Amino acid sequence: MVMAPLTGSSTKRGGEFDWMLALATVVLAVFGSIMIYTATKSGLAVAGLDGSYFLKRQMVFVVIGAVAMLVVGRLDYRRAEQFATAFYVVLLVLLVLVLSPFGSNALGAQRWFAIGPLLIQPSEFAVIALILAVSTYCSRRPEGLTLRDVSRLLLMAAVPMGLIMLQPDLGTAIIMAITLLVMLAVAGIPGRILLLLLLGAAVITVVAVAGGFLSSYQVHRLTSFLNQNSDNPSLQQAIYNVKQAKIAIGSGGFWGSGIGHGAQTNLGYVPEQQTDFIFTAVGEQLGFLGSTLVIAALGFVGFRMLRAAMTAKETLGRVMCAGVFAFFSFSVFQNAGMTMGIMPVTGIPLPFLSYGGSAALVFFMATGMVLAVEARRGG
Repeated sequence: MVMAPLTGSSTKRGGEFDWMLALATVVLAVFGSIMIYTATKSGLAVAGLDGSYFLKRQMVFVVIGAVAMLVVGRLDYRRAEQFATAFYVVLLVLLVLVLSPFGSNALGAQRWFAIGPLLIQPSEFAVIALILAVSTYCSRRPEGLTLRDVSRLLLMAAVPMGLIMLQPDLGTAIIMAITLLVMLAVAGIPGRILLLLLLGAAVITVVAVAGGFLSSYQVHRLTSFLNQNSDNPSLQQAIYNVKQAKIAIGSGGFWGSGIGHGAQTNLGYVPEQQTDFIFTAVGEQLGFLGSTLVIAALGFVGFRMLRAAMTAKETLGRVMCAGVFAFFSFSVFQNAGMTMGIMPVTGIPLPFLSYGGSAALVFFMATGMVLAVEARRGG
């Protein structure tokens, strides 16, 4: 990869570095760190630990991620074909190794590599690897994708998705499937093939749920939002999580209880609040008004990503930005939706707000890919 000059040539070729998009992600990430602090300080204090432990760690991830975003944004994305295949293969190797004794098991899942105090989750980076691999493949088919091309791309996606399902990490696998479908549609897949893929996805989902291919807890998490008043004992844990999340958001009212206040957040009633359910901390402390502003900020980021896809002059940049947009937008919709009880609980983080080093780095890098395309638009 060759870094483009920091000034001059890229803007003269018709593109510009989207500082508004970059700044919006950093502001969201800093705000998310504050929400993480409010969601964890009380529990840490009770345990006799430093109340700012998670805040300090997340801010380190934010700084590293922001630097990575700026570096990726300055690279020439048109050279992606030179390393996309290698990146994809390396991620496949890591996904295999994480299932071996080299991987670390936590909460019944084996998804991480433990490197000192850090936990690295390779499945998060697999989404970027898939976006790069698919977009570079599609760039070699500017006239459109044939059925044979689609079959190859499906196989390309099925291998990492299958390894991720073994961890198990259903949420990431779902995001990869949706991202792939959006990229194929943007790349010019024939409508009849796209319709067949959608029908096939629906059939596979039904067979997986009804045929016992998913574990019982995965089925319960996927279906509990449809049965939130059920007395079924096996659904109670998933239902409890959603109920506490809805109580926290509802208790914020219009104005919220104020940053650092709120019984649900301070007393730790919402499970995994700093990760999967960080939006509940926003809802309780900042209320409907604050939550709306946060969603609007996330929407602004998504809009800039979509704009980059629509204005890209070549297939590679267009498909790449579309993949990032799908990855980001569905993550926001799914995470916020599950806290409100309108989407299943899948463990998908809220971009730039949820706690986690791997997730923060991946979303910043994905944004950097969009910035790189915009900076060389028309060049």
